[in-house]
Amino acid sequence: MRTPMVAGNWKLNGSRESAVTLASEIASTSVAGIADNVEIVVCPVSVHLAEVSAVLKSTSVKLGAQNACAEEKGAFTGEVSASMLAEFGCEYVIIGHSERRSLFGDTNESCAARHKAVAAAGITPIFCVGETLDDRESGNTMAVVESQLQSVFDACGDNGFASAVVAYEPVWAIGTGKTATPDQAQEVHAQIRDFVAARDQQTASLLRILYGGSMNPRNAAELIGKPDIDGGLIGGAALKSADFLAICQAAAAQA
Repeated sequence: MRTPMVAGNWKLNGSRESAVTLASEIASTSVAGIADNVEIVVCPVSVHLAEVSAVLKSTSVKLGAQNACAEEKGAFTGEVSASMLAEFGCEYVIIGHSERRSLFGDTNESCAARHKAVAAAGITPIFCVGETLDDRESGNTMAVVESQLQSVFDACGDNGFASAVVAYEPVWAIGTGKTATPDQAQEVHAQIRDFVAARDQQTASLLRILYGGSMNPRNAAELIGKPDIDGGLIGGAALKSADFLAICQAAAAQA
């Protein structure tokens, strides 16, 4: 049985004060019943990790980061290593988000290296895959997604996803208000699981695959109700505690 997960990607948003407030609202006592059935993760910007970590201490909400360097230490100005994130209590790190790939030049190979470093530090990678609108309209969705997944197998071996989460984020549905239909999302999620199963059946059966394309309180239940959609990687809706917790509730109802 796969425990549903809802992870909030706060992206480049918030102040120290607002981050503490949002984390406090999400970790409030009202979340206790939800957290019995769904794993809840929040991923603030790195400079807010200490404050958010303090808020989440002794609660059921987990802390994640939005990126990590593939290197452990050295002359890599501006980077943060996985072991440094672990010191702040991070249990998850988002790797290969479409914004990182499109805006900052992260490649399949560099994402796979980050994935490997994060896993080696005892943190769970949330490895993002997904296609652009041109890819989808050209019928290349799975070719793109499989190449992204394959990079992890190349770097880490057949069990590269044994201690990981995958997030499918159709790039054309991020921040646009568009959402893949539940059937479209389920189709890709099932194909992702099949692709991993070709390497490791047990890993595939346990692998949580999140949907990351504009999930919100209105569509969460229908999306997460699909057999291969195990929760969501939430962007905009993660910045409002009521919306985020509504998605968490929808996920808990499917557990």
